[in-house]
Amino acid sequence: MTDTNYPHLLAPLDLGFITLKNRVLMGSMHTGLEDGNKHERLAVYFAERARGEVGLIVTGGYAPNRAGWVKPFAGKMTTRGEAARHRRITDAVHAEDGKIAMQILHAGRYAYHPLAVAPSRIRSPISPFTPRELSSSGVEKQIKAFVRCAQLAREAGYDGVEIMGSEGYFINEFLVTHTNHRTDQWGGDYSQRMRLPVEIVERTREAVGSDFIIIYRLSMIDLIPDGNTWDETVALAKAVEGAGATIINTGIGWHEARVPTIATSVPRGAFTWVTKKMKREVNIPLITSNRINLPATAEQILADGCADMVSMARPMLADSEFVKKAREGRADEINVCIACNQACLDHTFSNKMSSCLVNPRACHEIELNYVATKTRRRFAVVGSGPAGLSAALVLAERGHEVDLYESAAEIGGQLNMAKVIPGKEEFHEMLRYFKRQLELKNVRVHLNTRAGADDLNTEGFDGVVIATGVVARDPNIEGQDHPKVLSYIDVLRKQVPVGKRVAIVGAGGIGFDVAEFLLHEGHSPTMDLEEWLAEWGVVDPARARGGIALERTKPESSRRELTLLQRKAGKHGANLGKTTGWIHRATLKMNDVRMIGNVNYERIGDEGLLITYGEKHEDPTWLDVDNIILCAGQLPLRELKEPLAAAGIPTHVIGGADVATELDAKRAIDQGSRLAARL
Repeated sequence: MTDTNYPHLLAPLDLGFITLKNRVLMGSMHTGLEDGNKHERLAVYFAERARGEVGLIVTGGYAPNRAGWVKPFAGKMTTRGEAARHRRITDAVHAEDGKIAMQILHAGRYAYHPLAVAPSRIRSPISPFTPRELSSSGVEKQIKAFVRCAQLAREAGYDGVEIMGSEGYFINEFLVTHTNHRTDQWGGDYSQRMRLPVEIVERTREAVGSDFIIIYRLSMIDLIPDGNTWDETVALAKAVEGAGATIINTGIGWHEARVPTIATSVPRGAFTWVTKKMKREVNIPLITSNRINLPATAEQILADGCADMVSMARPMLADSEFVKKAREGRADEINVCIACNQACLDHTFSNKMSSCLVNPRACHEIELNYVATKTRRRFAVVGSGPAGLSAALVLAERGHEVDLYESAAEIGGQLNMAKVIPGKEEFHEMLRYFKRQLELKNVRVHLNTRAGADDLNTEGFDGVVIATGVVARDPNIEGQDHPKVLSYIDVLRKQVPVGKRVAIVGAGGIGFDVAEFLLHEGHSPTMDLEEWLAEWGVVDPARARGGIALERTKPESSRRELTLLQRKAGKHGANLGKTTGWIHRATLKMNDVRMIGNVNYERIGDEGLLITYGEKHEDPTWLDVDNIILCAGQLPLRELKEPLAAAGIPTHVIGGADVATELDAKRAIDQGSRLAARL
């Protein structure tokens, strides 16, 4: 099919000296491949996205000097030798007819090392290191470092650079009084606070010439209480345009902001309105960003005049062929980013190599390849949760014959519970993708079929993958057979009615999911942008500094009174995602959910749930509730393993059947994919 599928998204963008093939920017992501000597892996990673027809790629951030490192020995571009080594990356992208820009990122006070510098000596809430305040000459040195970095990027073969001026990093820190207490020419009045980014852009343009892309990443809404006003942001945008920027990219929120910006509970395209607001102010192309994960969404954003390009970063982790599939009319084959953050941002902030929950090959393209088999064999996969589905699809992709057995009436396993949680609607896309891939790869799916060991043995399979998942763990509470007691499966899967006053036993991921499900009673703020913005206190930055209301609109009270309990004395949801756990805790807090820890579950009766506290079982208290919902963990279900092994059939146990740890789709998909890649 032709480009008329998405006429705005797939239209070329003429920048005067260079033309981009479409309006898709692969936004910058720090993956860990930027650190150390990983240029070969980066070359393969970016080349695969260029082959997938992305209009312009932006790398993860490279520091212009050691002070600007995000962490010790992070990627930097400071020498001609480093530039020469990047030729492998740029050559690989250009060989696939792609374009690539290098992001210059100076961490400022966000740096996780003792060399950090900033406009003022003010420690950030996300780093233990207090930065050194720069002298006036020190500021000049940082500007020169940016310019030199851009020159080296051009020498390395890049088509441009993105100057990172948002998210609360070094440049951003000069712009607001919260982090800039200076009284010299780099502080005070806004016209002086904005000098730094303008000088950087102006001097960079002079150094690299007129035929080199300069993207300036502008914080269009800071989402911190004392952030920039809209007039200040517009003044900076116009000054950056005048200084020689080719494109302005939209940055949303500082990293320390207490508003979610890219998690799955954020509505799609939640911040495109702020880019559209800027469209009236400048004449150079604008890029909009955050929570854009489908070609139809991106097309509508462009058709509505919100921007000239769309930035999609994590969607390019999920599917390197995103743009190509859209152009060819195969949007239903796109592996969609579900914005879970579990394998990308959570890994980055835990100092691990990034990847993608729905695509374990992301950033691991060299070692994880689904090579066609030389010997076609026949496999049974028992269980169609994320582990079983990924194993079945990779086995089929490699050319094996695959039968997938599922005891339920639909595929997906516990993904079917996840998809009903408010804010987790993207799991519908994940299941849609799996269903389509099963069709395309000719996997024989047997629904409503509980495969037994004798049945599998009779079929003569060459191997069986056991992905039967988990069963709920028995918490052994006296009286747990009482009619008041429900399991999380009763609530999420069977939709059993639940009373007004509820105690939830277990404050892990499932306990939080059940709480959010019961709070919203089928209604999801994620599906209503205006409601979501009001709930998180986000307003037009023309109304309030940083786009944050002085008072948030309190959510309508749930008709339920929820108490979330855990045995541990620590923070509830301590094992939730590193970058998303705070969002879930904040949501429950906003909705007045009681969270109680360090408890013992003594007895359940007509009175409700009897709890005590601590090792000595002190202060016995009856919780007068209508229902007690058990979310006390899971155990592996692998009853097929021993009889199959006794029959001499090679078996492989994966997913929850291997290790039962909450609903860990990331580990399940990775394990299933890697097993199938080597069978």
